[in-house]
Amino acid sequence: MLLKGEQFVSKEHVDNNLAVRKMLKERGVLPEQLPAAEDVKKVQRKLESDEKKILREMKKKKS
Repeated sequence: MLLKGEQFVSKEHVDNNLAVRKMLKERGVLPEQLPAAEDVKKVQRKLESDEKKILREMKKKKS
């Protein structure tokens, strides 16, 4: 199926979202009740910080 035109694509998008939400609801999952995930940028900064700490510790052990 070829999607042409902004209105058709927008309607298809809405229809798909409604179908996914219906399926989730049937399975007992409501997205608004799911816990929020940790911010990706925050996790990335923590990983970078941990990596720097490990590298510093490794240098200290070599000295």
